Amino acid sequence: MSTTPRCPSCRRFVTLDTLACPDCGTEMGLQVISRAFIALRGDRASDDGTTWYTCSEREWGCNWLVRDDAPAGRCISCRLTRTRPASDDTIALEKLAKVEEAKRRLMLQIGDLGLPLRPWYATDGGLGFDLLSSRSDGRKVLIGHANGIITIDLAESLDDVREALRVRLGEPYRTILGHLRHEIGHYYQNVLITDDDTWARCRDLFGDERESYRDALARHYKTGAPDGWQKSFISEYATMHPWEDFAESFAHYLHIVGTLQTAAAIGMRLDAGASTLRDTDVVPRGTYHDEPIGRVLADWAAMSQGFNRVNRSMGLGDLYPFTITTPVQRKLGFVHELITRAPLTSDEQVALALAPRDPERA
Repeated sequence: MSTTPRCPSCRRFVTLDTLACPDCGTEMGLQVISRAFIALRGDRASDDGTTWYTCSEREWGCNWLVRDDAPAGRCISCRLTRTRPASDDTIALEKLAKVEEAKRRLMLQIGDLGLPLRPWYATDGGLGFDLLSSRSDGRKVLIGHANGIITIDLAESLDDVREALRVRLGEPYRTILGHLRHEIGHYYQNVLITDDDTWARCRDLFGDERESYRDALARHYKTGAPDGWQKSFISEYATMHPWEDFAESFAHYLHIVGTLQTAAAIGMRLDAGASTLRDTDVVPRGTYHDEPIGRVLADWAAMSQGFNRVNRSMGLGDLYPFTITTPVQRKLGFVHELITRAPLTSDEQVALALAPRDPERA
Protein backbone atom coordinates (compact mmCIF):
# COMPACT_ATOMS: atom_id res chain seq x y z
CA MET A 1 0.00 0.00 0.00
CA SER A 2 1.29 3.45 -0.91
CA THR A 3 -0.52 5.10 2.01
CA THR A 4 0.01 4.59 5.73
CA PRO A 5 -3.05 3.01 7.38
CA ARG A 6 -4.27 4.86 10.46
CA CYS A 7 -6.96 4.51 13.08
CA PRO A 8 -10.00 6.52 11.93
CA SER A 9 -10.49 7.86 15.48
CA CYS A 10 -7.10 8.66 17.04
CA ARG A 11 -5.00 8.54 13.83
CA ARG A 12 -2.54 6.06 15.31
CA PHE A 13 -0.57 4.01 12.78
CA VAL A 14 -2.06 0.52 12.51
CA THR A 15 -1.03 -2.57 10.60
CA LEU A 16 -3.01 -4.06 7.73
CA ASP A 17 -4.44 -6.87 9.86
CA THR A 18 -5.79 -4.60 12.62
CA LEU A 19 -9.32 -5.29 13.89
CA ALA A 20 -9.35 -2.77 16.75
CA CYS A 21 -7.03 0.14 17.52
CA PRO A 22 -4.56 -0.88 20.27
CA ASP A 23 -4.65 2.66 21.69
CA CYS A 24 -8.28 3.84 21.65
CA GLY A 25 -10.04 0.51 21.08
CA THR A 26 -11.99 1.61 17.99
CA GLU A 27 -13.31 -1.37 16.05
CA MET A 28 -12.44 -0.88 12.40
CA GLY A 29 -12.57 -2.41 8.97
CA LEU A 30 -10.49 -1.87 5.83
CA GLN A 31 -12.25 -0.33 2.86
CA VAL A 32 -10.06 -1.82 0.15
CA ILE A 33 -10.93 0.59 -2.65
CA SER A 34 -9.72 3.67 -0.74
CA ARG A 35 -7.23 1.60 1.31
CA ALA A 36 -8.49 3.36 4.45
CA PHE A 37 -9.77 2.07 7.78
CA ILE A 38 -13.34 2.99 8.74
CA ALA A 39 -14.78 2.90 12.25
CA LEU A 40 -17.45 0.26 12.74
CA ARG A 41 -20.83 0.53 14.35
CA GLY A 42 -21.74 -3.02 15.05
CA ASP A 43 -21.13 -4.94 11.85
CA ARG A 44 -21.28 -1.99 9.47
CA ALA A 45 -19.64 1.29 8.52
CA SER A 46 -20.55 4.27 6.37
CA ASP A 47 -18.25 5.97 3.88
CA ASP A 48 -19.41 8.84 1.64
CA GLY A 49 -22.98 7.62 1.79
CA THR A 50 -22.11 3.98 1.05
CA THR A 51 -22.79 1.29 3.62
CA TRP A 52 -20.15 -1.36 4.15
CA TYR A 53 -20.44 -4.56 6.16
CA THR A 54 -17.80 -6.66 7.83
CA CYS A 55 -16.67 -9.75 5.97
CA SER A 56 -18.41 -12.84 7.32
CA GLU A 57 -14.94 -14.27 8.07
CA ARG A 58 -14.13 -11.50 10.58
CA GLU A 59 -14.30 -14.08 13.38
CA TRP A 60 -11.18 -15.60 11.81
CA GLY A 61 -9.31 -12.32 11.49
CA CYS A 62 -10.52 -10.84 8.18
CA ASN A 63 -10.88 -7.07 8.59
CA TRP A 64 -11.99 -6.27 5.03
CA LEU A 65 -15.33 -4.62 4.40
CA VAL A 66 -17.97 -5.71 1.87
CA ARG A 67 -20.20 -3.20 0.10
CA ASP A 68 -23.92 -3.56 0.71
CA ASP A 69 -24.60 -4.47 -2.93
CA ALA A 70 -21.82 -7.08 -3.13
CA PRO A 71 -22.88 -10.54 -4.38
CA ALA A 72 -21.77 -12.29 -1.17
CA GLY A 73 -21.10 -11.65 2.50
CA ARG A 74 -17.44 -12.56 2.13
CA CYS A 75 -14.84 -10.14 0.76
CA ILE A 76 -13.13 -10.78 -2.57
CA SER A 77 -10.03 -12.21 -0.90
CA CYS A 78 -12.03 -14.74 1.14
CA ARG A 79 -14.16 -15.66 -1.89
CA LEU A 80 -10.99 -16.55 -3.78
CA THR A 81 -10.47 -19.40 -1.31
CA ARG A 82 -11.96 -22.41 -3.12
CA THR A 83 -11.18 -25.06 -0.50
CA ARG A 84 -10.54 -24.70 3.22
CA PRO A 85 -10.61 -26.90 6.34
CA ALA A 86 -13.90 -28.16 7.72
CA SER A 87 -15.77 -25.75 9.97
CA ASP A 88 -15.27 -28.02 13.00
CA ASP A 89 -11.48 -28.20 12.51
CA THR A 90 -10.72 -25.20 14.73
CA ILE A 91 -6.99 -25.94 14.93
CA ALA A 92 -6.66 -25.84 11.14
CA LEU A 93 -8.86 -22.73 10.98
CA GLU A 94 -6.46 -20.94 13.33
CA LYS A 95 -3.67 -21.70 10.85
CA LEU A 96 -5.98 -20.61 8.03
CA ALA A 97 -6.37 -17.18 9.64
CA LYS A 98 -2.62 -16.55 9.39
CA VAL A 99 -2.46 -17.68 5.77
CA GLU A 100 -5.51 -15.60 4.84
CA GLU A 101 -3.79 -12.58 6.39
CA ALA A 102 -0.83 -13.07 4.05
CA LYS A 103 -3.21 -13.62 1.12
CA ARG A 104 -4.98 -10.32 1.81
CA ARG A 105 -1.64 -8.54 1.72
CA LEU A 106 -0.91 -10.22 -1.61
CA MET A 107 -4.31 -9.21 -2.99
CA LEU A 108 -3.77 -5.58 -1.98
CA GLN A 109 -0.45 -5.60 -3.82
CA ILE A 110 -2.04 -7.16 -6.90
CA GLY A 111 -4.64 -4.40 -6.81
CA ASP A 112 -2.02 -1.70 -6.35
CA LEU A 113 -0.10 -3.02 -9.35
CA GLY A 114 -3.31 -3.01 -11.39
CA LEU A 115 -2.89 -6.63 -12.49
CA PRO A 116 -5.77 -8.40 -14.24
CA LEU A 117 -7.54 -10.98 -12.15
CA ARG A 118 -10.39 -13.35 -12.93
CA PRO A 119 -11.66 -15.47 -10.01
CA TRP A 120 -11.96 -19.25 -10.19
CA TYR A 121 -15.74 -19.12 -9.87
CA ALA A 122 -16.12 -16.83 -12.90
CA THR A 123 -14.00 -18.59 -15.50
CA ASP A 124 -12.07 -21.78 -16.15
CA GLY A 125 -8.45 -21.25 -15.16
CA GLY A 126 -9.35 -18.31 -12.92
CA LEU A 127 -7.43 -17.57 -9.75
CA GLY A 128 -8.34 -19.53 -6.64
CA PHE A 129 -6.76 -20.95 -3.51
CA ASP A 130 -6.97 -24.38 -1.93
CA LEU A 131 -5.81 -23.85 1.65
CA LEU A 132 -5.33 -27.29 3.22
CA SER A 133 -3.57 -28.59 6.30
CA SER A 134 -1.31 -31.63 6.24
CA ARG A 135 -1.77 -31.77 10.01
CA SER A 136 -5.53 -32.28 9.85
CA ASP A 137 -6.07 -35.62 8.14
CA GLY A 138 -2.52 -36.81 7.62
CA ARG A 139 -2.55 -36.41 3.86
CA LYS A 140 0.38 -34.85 2.08
CA VAL A 141 -0.27 -31.32 0.85
CA LEU A 142 1.98 -30.11 -1.96
CA ILE A 143 2.36 -26.36 -2.32
CA GLY A 144 1.91 -25.50 -5.97
CA HIS A 145 -0.17 -24.10 -8.81
CA ALA A 146 -2.33 -25.79 -11.43
CA ASN A 147 -4.78 -24.18 -13.86
CA GLY A 148 -5.18 -21.05 -11.75
CA ILE A 149 -5.53 -22.81 -8.39
CA ILE A 150 -2.82 -22.19 -5.80
CA THR A 151 -2.45 -24.82 -3.07
CA ILE A 152 -0.89 -23.89 0.27
CA ASP A 153 -0.16 -26.17 3.23
CA LEU A 154 -1.52 -24.40 6.30
CA ALA A 155 0.96 -26.29 8.47
CA GLU A 156 3.66 -23.96 7.17
CA SER A 157 2.08 -21.16 9.19
CA LEU A 158 3.76 -22.90 12.15
CA ASP A 159 7.22 -21.45 12.67
CA ASP A 160 8.84 -24.76 13.63
CA VAL A 161 7.47 -26.56 10.57
CA ARG A 162 8.46 -23.82 8.16
CA GLU A 163 11.92 -23.36 9.70
CA ALA A 164 12.65 -27.09 9.60
CA LEU A 165 11.79 -27.15 5.89
CA ARG A 166 13.87 -24.03 5.25
CA VAL A 167 16.93 -25.62 6.87
CA ARG A 168 16.41 -29.01 5.18
CA LEU A 169 16.07 -27.37 1.75
CA GLY A 170 18.96 -24.97 2.31
CA GLU A 171 16.84 -21.87 1.74
CA PRO A 172 17.83 -18.45 3.15
CA TYR A 173 14.20 -17.31 3.21
CA ARG A 174 10.85 -19.08 3.59
CA THR A 175 7.53 -17.40 4.46
CA ILE A 176 3.86 -17.91 3.65
CA LEU A 177 3.78 -14.58 1.80
CA GLY A 178 6.81 -15.73 -0.17
CA HIS A 179 4.99 -18.93 -1.16
CA LEU A 180 1.96 -16.96 -2.27
CA ARG A 181 4.01 -14.51 -4.32
CA HIS A 182 5.89 -17.36 -5.99
CA GLU A 183 2.80 -19.40 -6.85
CA ILE A 184 0.90 -16.42 -8.20
CA GLY A 185 3.90 -15.87 -10.47
CA HIS A 186 2.98 -19.17 -12.17
CA TYR A 187 -0.57 -17.89 -12.62
CA TYR A 188 0.54 -14.58 -14.12
CA GLN A 189 3.09 -16.09 -16.48
CA ASN A 190 0.19 -17.59 -18.43
CA VAL A 191 -2.07 -14.55 -17.98
CA LEU A 192 0.40 -11.84 -18.97
CA ILE A 193 2.26 -13.57 -21.81
CA THR A 194 -0.20 -13.77 -24.66
CA ASP A 195 1.78 -13.62 -27.93
CA ASP A 196 4.56 -15.59 -29.59
CA ASP A 197 7.09 -12.75 -29.55
CA THR A 198 6.79 -12.29 -25.79
CA TRP A 199 7.01 -16.03 -25.20
CA ALA A 200 10.17 -16.08 -27.31
CA ARG A 201 11.70 -13.33 -25.18
CA CYS A 202 10.66 -15.16 -22.03
CA ARG A 203 12.30 -18.38 -23.22
CA ASP A 204 15.45 -16.51 -24.14
CA LEU A 205 15.74 -15.25 -20.55
CA PHE A 206 14.40 -18.16 -18.48
CA GLY A 207 14.65 -21.18 -20.78
CA ASP A 208 12.02 -23.25 -22.57
CA GLU A 209 9.17 -24.01 -20.16
CA ARG A 210 8.03 -26.83 -22.48
CA GLU A 211 10.85 -29.11 -21.31
CA SER A 212 9.79 -31.96 -19.01
CA TYR A 213 8.96 -30.66 -15.55
CA ARG A 214 8.98 -34.17 -14.09
CA ASP A 215 12.51 -34.82 -15.37
CA ALA A 216 13.70 -31.42 -14.16
CA LEU A 217 12.24 -32.05 -10.71
CA ALA A 218 13.93 -35.44 -10.40
CA ARG A 219 17.23 -34.01 -11.59
CA HIS A 220 17.07 -31.08 -9.17
CA TYR A 221 16.42 -33.20 -6.10
CA LYS A 222 19.06 -35.74 -7.15
CA THR A 223 21.95 -33.42 -8.06
CA GLY A 224 20.93 -30.00 -6.76
CA ALA A 225 21.68 -26.69 -8.40
CA PRO A 226 24.51 -26.54 -10.96
CA ASP A 227 27.86 -25.09 -9.99
CA GLY A 228 27.99 -21.32 -10.34
CA TRP A 229 24.19 -20.95 -10.31
CA GLN A 230 24.52 -17.66 -8.41
CA LYS A 231 25.72 -15.93 -11.58
CA SER A 232 22.40 -16.33 -13.41
CA PHE A 233 19.66 -17.19 -10.90
CA ILE A 234 18.08 -15.47 -7.91
CA SER A 235 17.86 -18.73 -5.91
CA GLU A 236 18.76 -22.40 -6.09
CA TYR A 237 15.13 -23.34 -6.64
CA ALA A 238 15.01 -21.09 -9.68
CA THR A 239 17.55 -23.39 -11.38
CA MET A 240 15.17 -26.35 -11.38
CA HIS A 241 13.00 -25.45 -14.38
CA PRO A 242 12.17 -22.33 -16.45
CA TRP A 243 8.73 -22.19 -14.81
CA GLU A 244 10.36 -21.95 -11.40
CA ASP A 245 12.88 -19.37 -12.57
CA PHE A 246 10.07 -17.13 -13.76
CA ALA A 247 8.00 -17.63 -10.60
CA GLU A 248 10.99 -16.93 -8.36
CA SER A 249 11.78 -13.76 -10.33
CA PHE A 250 8.15 -12.68 -10.14
CA ALA A 251 8.08 -13.25 -6.38
CA HIS A 252 11.26 -11.26 -5.86
CA TYR A 253 9.88 -8.41 -7.92
CA LEU A 254 6.86 -8.34 -5.58
CA HIS A 255 9.17 -8.50 -2.54
CA ILE A 256 11.19 -5.56 -3.83
CA VAL A 257 8.45 -3.18 -4.96
CA GLY A 258 6.26 -4.05 -1.96
CA THR A 259 9.02 -3.24 0.52
CA LEU A 260 9.98 -0.05 -1.32
CA GLN A 261 6.33 0.99 -1.31
CA THR A 262 6.13 0.45 2.44
CA ALA A 263 9.32 2.44 2.95
CA ALA A 264 7.80 5.28 0.92
CA ALA A 265 4.54 5.15 2.89
CA ILE A 266 6.29 5.61 6.24
CA GLY A 267 8.66 8.29 4.93
CA MET A 268 11.94 6.38 4.91
CA ARG A 269 14.78 7.73 2.80
CA LEU A 270 18.57 7.61 2.67
CA ASP A 271 20.17 11.02 3.01
CA ALA A 272 23.49 11.18 1.17
CA GLY A 273 24.76 13.70 3.70
CA ALA A 274 24.28 11.30 6.59
CA SER A 275 24.73 7.91 4.95
CA THR A 276 27.69 6.03 3.53
CA LEU A 277 25.46 3.79 1.42
CA ARG A 278 25.01 6.16 -1.50
CA ASP A 279 26.42 9.43 -2.85
CA THR A 280 22.93 10.69 -3.68
CA ASP A 281 19.65 10.73 -1.76
CA VAL A 282 17.48 7.66 -2.15
CA VAL A 283 13.77 8.39 -1.88
CA PRO A 284 11.56 5.30 -2.39
CA ARG A 285 8.43 5.81 -4.46
CA GLY A 286 4.87 4.78 -3.73
CA THR A 287 4.67 3.36 -7.25
CA TYR A 288 7.27 2.46 -9.85
CA HIS A 289 4.75 2.00 -12.64
CA ASP A 290 6.25 4.78 -14.79
CA GLU A 291 9.87 4.18 -13.75
CA PRO A 292 12.43 1.97 -15.52
CA ILE A 293 13.61 -1.18 -13.84
CA GLY A 294 16.98 0.50 -13.32
CA ARG A 295 15.35 2.96 -10.91
CA VAL A 296 13.63 0.13 -9.02
CA LEU A 297 16.85 -1.83 -8.60
CA ALA A 298 19.01 1.19 -7.78
CA ASP A 299 16.65 2.22 -4.99
CA TRP A 300 16.47 -1.37 -3.78
CA ALA A 301 20.24 -1.85 -3.79
CA ALA A 302 20.63 1.07 -1.40
CA MET A 303 17.57 0.46 0.78
CA SER A 304 18.19 -3.29 1.15
CA GLN A 305 21.73 -2.58 2.38
CA GLY A 306 20.21 -0.35 5.04
CA PHE A 307 17.59 -2.95 5.98
CA ASN A 308 20.27 -5.63 6.22
CA ARG A 309 22.34 -3.48 8.55
CA VAL A 310 19.33 -2.85 10.78
CA ASN A 311 18.62 -6.58 10.97
CA ARG A 312 22.23 -7.32 11.88
CA SER A 313 22.11 -4.75 14.66
CA MET A 314 19.34 -6.89 16.18
CA GLY A 315 21.36 -10.07 15.78
CA LEU A 316 19.24 -11.29 12.89
CA GLY A 317 20.14 -12.46 9.42
CA ASP A 318 19.90 -10.15 6.43
CA LEU A 319 16.40 -9.02 5.52
CA TYR A 320 17.23 -9.63 1.85
CA PRO A 321 19.98 -12.27 1.61
CA PHE A 322 20.10 -12.43 -2.19
CA THR A 323 22.40 -11.12 -4.90
CA ILE A 324 20.93 -9.51 -8.00
CA THR A 325 23.38 -10.15 -10.82
CA THR A 326 23.13 -8.71 -14.33
CA PRO A 327 21.26 -11.75 -15.75
CA VAL A 328 18.81 -11.57 -12.83
CA GLN A 329 18.36 -7.85 -13.45
CA ARG A 330 17.28 -8.66 -17.02
CA LYS A 331 14.76 -11.21 -15.72
CA LEU A 332 13.34 -8.71 -13.22
CA GLY A 333 13.19 -6.15 -15.99
CA PHE A 334 11.08 -8.52 -18.08
CA VAL A 335 8.70 -9.04 -15.15
CA HIS A 336 8.53 -5.27 -14.62
CA GLU A 337 7.60 -4.79 -18.26
CA LEU A 338 4.89 -7.46 -18.13
CA ILE A 339 3.33 -5.96 -15.02
CA THR A 340 3.42 -2.33 -16.06
CA ARG A 341 1.96 -3.09 -19.49
CA ALA A 342 -0.73 -5.48 -18.27
CA PRO A 343 -4.32 -4.77 -19.35
CA LEU A 344 -6.83 -4.48 -16.55
CA THR A 345 -9.70 -6.93 -16.24
CA SER A 346 -13.26 -5.67 -16.51
CA ASP A 347 -14.53 -8.19 -13.96
CA GLU A 348 -16.97 -6.21 -11.85
CA GLN A 349 -16.25 -8.05 -8.62
CA VAL A 350 -12.53 -7.39 -8.84
CA ALA A 351 -13.13 -3.79 -9.93
CA LEU A 352 -15.34 -3.32 -6.88
CA ALA A 353 -12.92 -4.76 -4.36
CA LEU A 354 -9.45 -4.15 -5.75
CA ALA A 355 -9.60 -0.89 -7.69
CA PRO A 356 -6.12 0.12 -8.92
CA ARG A 357 -4.32 3.02 -7.30
CA ASP A 358 -4.14 4.83 -10.64
CA PRO A 359 -7.69 5.53 -11.85
CA GLU A 360 -6.42 6.35 -15.35
CA ARG A 361 -5.62 2.66 -15.81
CA ALA A 362 -9.18 1.60 -15.03
